[in-house]
Amino acid sequence: MAAYYNEFDPFAAAWLRELIRRGLIAPGDVDERSIEDVQATDLMGYAQCHFFAGIGTWSYALRQAGWPDDRPVWTGRPPCQPFSNAGQQKGYDDERHLAPKWLSLVSECRPPVVFGEQVASAFTNKNHHWIDDLQDELEAQDYAVGKIVLPACSIGAPPIRQRGW
Repeated sequence: MAAYYNEFDPFAAAWLRELIRRGLIAPGDVDERSIEDVQATDLMGYAQCHFFAGIGTWSYALRQAGWPDDRPVWTGRPPCQPFSNAGQQKGYDDERHLAPKWLSLVSECRPPVVFGEQVASAFTNKNHHWIDDLQDELEAQDYAVGKIVLPACSIGAPPIRQRGW
């Protein structure tokens, strides 16, 4: 089974194709459409689905952790701008808040395991309630949910940047 990568940025999509070609991330197909145009039927037959895929860091990290390419998993890094302290902080009113579309696909397709990542302020800013709403929705679909905020430097990356997982 191939992996599905959804990444609308042409530069990042080209990186994904090159990383696939070099065998550094799971082999698969790169879909450059907006997630808003992706239907559940488009995802049939894929073991792994990586949304907002960037340059394939989820696939790479899963491989480093010993996760086989054919083991089902979905990952996502929804745009952070709606919730970032560095942004306009429009939250749910920001057109880039695409997590609901991703969660709709999760609801329709019911992957067995889902991993996600977001800026820490989406977890800690009491004005947004983003992580609480996400957790409520996933638990309503019978998913067990765990969450943690870690700095990037905790896994050897140079920046301190806090991220929610």
